Amino acid sequence: MTRSVEARPRRQRRAPQLRLGPGPAVRAVIWTVLGLFFLIPLFSMVEFTLRSAKPGVYSLDRWVALFSGGTTRYDRVYQGLGNSLVLAVVTVAIVLLVLLPTIVLVELRFPKLRRLLEAVCLLPIMIPAIVMVVGLAPTYAVVTQLFGSGSWTLAFAYGITVLPYAFRAIQSNVGAVDMVTLSEAARSLGAGVGTVFLRVLVPNLRRGILAASALSVAVVLGEFTIASLLSRVNLQTSLLLVSQSDPFVAVIFALLALVFAFVLLVVVDRLVSVRRRRTAKG
Repeated sequence: MTRSVEARPRRQRRAPQLRLGPGPAVRAVIWTVLGLFFLIPLFSMVEFTLRSAKPGVYSLDRWVALFSGGTTRYDRVYQGLGNSLVLAVVTVAIVLLVLLPTIVLVELRFPKLRRLLEAVCLLPIMIPAIVMVVGLAPTYAVVTQLFGSGSWTLAFAYGITVLPYAFRAIQSNVGAVDMVTLSEAARSLGAGVGTVFLRVLVPNLRRGILAASALSVAVVLGEFTIASLLSRVNLQTSLLLVSQSDPFVAVIFALLALVFAFVLLVVVDRLVSVRRRRTAKG
């Protein structure tokens, strides 16, 4: 009887899995607090734009007048908005044409320079904007002579400002992709350098590229110091001027800029999630 008992395979008890992080209740509390932290100012801005001359009475008249196009009072705001959108496009183009190939080149050919590239790209976040403008002022004297004094030339400065955010977004994607193996496999099949970059590496870095582009757009739409000190017109400088005569319009455009940046980030996150699911199914 003892032998038969000893002969039975002993059932191994599974060790309890150690779960790190907060539980569901704590996560719900954290999300609630964060949601209130971001939503309460937005709702306050909406309430402020709907106020009328009578206390307790709200109206959409300001929103209707702003988008009806029946007045020229807000032409400067539309000019600043147009300049900011152009700046966002040019800044994203600079990031994709300069930063992305540099990261890929360092990753494939010069891996020893990763730390140096990271230090250079993260340096602008440690320099105050006003100090950066002091250094850029002599440079922009030459830029004005070569390219004119158009507001789009601010993209050269904004390309430096968004470097830390764009670099982190792209580099995090680069770390998840074996770029050396992919490039060597493509080259062994006869692909050229341009084909390897555009048709092999860029599709695998799409998540980082989208995130870098969205962050760049958000930073450009919210930038004020550089444009103000270099005497250029963008969305934020025009809102400051309009707010002196009509603070409600300034708050409306600031609210729309925040919502646009939030929606853009959500769209990028959804696109990345769909991409992941397709890759997992494939």
